[in-house]
Amino acid sequence: MRGKEYRAASAQVGLPTSGSPTYRFLVWALLAVVVLYAAALALDRRFPPPFGQGLDYSPEVLGREGKRLRLFTTAEGFWRLPSAEIALDSRYLAMLLAYEDHRFYGHGGVDFLALGRALGQALGQGRFVSGASTLTMQTVRLLEPRERTLGAKLTEMARAWQLERRLDKAFILALYLDLAPYGGNLQGVRAASLFYFGKEPERLSTAEAALLVALPQSPETRRPDRFPERARRARDAVLARMVGAGAIGETDAALARAQPVPRLRRAAPFLAPQLTDEVRCLVPHSRRVRTTLDTDLQQRLEERLRGIQSTLAPGLTLAVLAVDSHSAEIRAYLASGDYFGEDFPGKVDMVQAVRSPGSTLKPFIYGLGFDQGIIHPQTLIADRPGPVSGYAPQNFDGLYRGEMRVRDALATSRNLPAVQVLDRIGPVRFAGRLQAAGVRLRLPDDVERPGLPIALGGVGVTLQDLVTLYAAIAEGGRARPLRLLQDQPGQAPTRLVSPASAWYLTDILSASPLPPGHGRRADPVAFKTGTSYGFRDAWALGFGADYTVGVWVGRPDNGYTPRLSGRTAAVPVLLEVFDLLGASGVHALLKVRPPGVLLASTSELPPALRHFDRIARRGGPRSAPRSGGPSIGYPPEGSLVEVGEDGSVRVEARGGDLPYHWLVDGRYTAISARERHLAWRPRREGPATVSVVDAKGRSARVHFSVQSADGLERKRVRTSGSG
Repeated sequence: MRGKEYRAASAQVGLPTSGSPTYRFLVWALLAVVVLYAAALALDRRFPPPFGQGLDYSPEVLGREGKRLRLFTTAEGFWRLPSAEIALDSRYLAMLLAYEDHRFYGHGGVDFLALGRALGQALGQGRFVSGASTLTMQTVRLLEPRERTLGAKLTEMARAWQLERRLDKAFILALYLDLAPYGGNLQGVRAASLFYFGKEPERLSTAEAALLVALPQSPETRRPDRFPERARRARDAVLARMVGAGAIGETDAALARAQPVPRLRRAAPFLAPQLTDEVRCLVPHSRRVRTTLDTDLQQRLEERLRGIQSTLAPGLTLAVLAVDSHSAEIRAYLASGDYFGEDFPGKVDMVQAVRSPGSTLKPFIYGLGFDQGIIHPQTLIADRPGPVSGYAPQNFDGLYRGEMRVRDALATSRNLPAVQVLDRIGPVRFAGRLQAAGVRLRLPDDVERPGLPIALGGVGVTLQDLVTLYAAIAEGGRARPLRLLQDQPGQAPTRLVSPASAWYLTDILSASPLPPGHGRRADPVAFKTGTSYGFRDAWALGFGADYTVGVWVGRPDNGYTPRLSGRTAAVPVLLEVFDLLGASGVHALLKVRPPGVLLASTSELPPALRHFDRIARRGGPRSAPRSGGPSIGYPPEGSLVEVGEDGSVRVEARGGDLPYHWLVDGRYTAISARERHLAWRPRREGPATVSVVDAKGRSARVHFSVQSADGLERKRVRTSGSG
């Protein structure tokens, strides 16, 4: 069709022709729309909207079951939690959309129908009587706060269009739910529900849902903890609107109106405060950290310890650590009796404080003595005053009982017997064994090497150190570092004492004397007490078949407290903790005796084990001399000997006439004309037989096994397996 014919046809049907004013107007209008849209796109790219990127949420520290131990504010001081982590109550979401933006899923950021209605009402009545802000526009206002002006409203509309171009509706709604204000420093529906109702907004009542819808409209003037009547009226207005919209029935609304509004804002979760402070420092960039603590147990213990704290003398406090002995996971951690203590520094973590352990290391001295074959629980040992290698300790009560059994010496915590056994073992070797188990002994500043005073508390340890050691007894002598974080990998255990020694210690400590007023339990707990020099620290460490618990009582400033002792101050707390745990005692641990346990009276023991020889140092049961010939004092018969740092094993002999001739596994090895010992460097690990022959041909021999520290580590790795 030619141009003239087209114009004629267009004129006949009333269409604008190319030369008409209407046609030119439409062309220019179209060009204007294109230009404006292109400009909008350019401005959109040049000034992108905020997406909530980098939005800070409240860090959480959780227990093993996922319950909150502690909730922290954001860097700006808000309580804010991401709504996308949970399934929000569907009734609340329906009420929110019906009340705020019922065409939310149909508009592109601006609801022009609502905008036209609001403008029409304003023109007719001379003022705005209804709003036209969509949830998207409100989200923009929360992301970029501005003064409430016409220009700000236009900017919000533009920003809402930008958000809708980039984000889906679910994300925009989640931003609103995270940022909506609820009074004070509460932001987001989850924080509001937690602080006003004490629960997550996953299942809300009709009254609770309506209140959460109403509060963001005027969060400060409707705060239920400050203005409960205003909050009630706002909630009821939402209920009335929902009835009118058909979202809820009148019966449901009436029941909801009868419900009171919360008048108090609940406290944030605040369990294990010192520990959760430390966790935040350990993993500062993790918003959510799950620990191994049992939240319910932690709460019960804290409530009980606050009661006990109120009975303590001014300046005193206490600390408790409870662990699962099998997994080495910490179940309860109470660093002080009151985080906000007024007469002592309650924020100090006394679980990690280095203190004198008193007598609490004695069981491990005896345990190594059992392993080295130098004592047995029925061995007689002297409890008499006198120096031991230049060290002259005294008993706690100033009394001495003469000759007594080793088990009684440990059960009654006599000092002199423990020091004698440590002298035979060697303090350096003892400290090395504890260090291999993950426990470092802190020596006084003026002491370079461990000495005999460590048997009685002359060293520094932490409550966590001691619980680690006692948990090893409960686990048959295997020690492993305690675990606090769920994603922290477990470590293979290290052998502290043999299963037989652990059994002996469990049997002895299960008969420890109880303080007055406490009857013997049907299934007793094995425990050991300790009191440091000057009555500064009172300890009680105990274990059953499943749990190990440590208790410390004292002054954080290391001050003196008259008559403070582990038996009277710490043991009652220990027993109460076991009652709260509902845990079994030691019957299950003692039911099966491991290989190597020898049940015998003193008279039935081998002669070398009947009496402890305090003169023979670092030795064991001596091989019997033949016709006045030599005997081997160390290593003990059948023992496991670790190679020293210099790569040698020291074999000691006595008696007979020099020179000594030494044979290892039947092969002539060395001659010693002046020394009565052999520094033998083994070429392999495993069993060995060392013989000594004196100048008159008299001989003695000992059978033992050699194991290097590296070999022990390789064995540990092999036994841990890969399957």
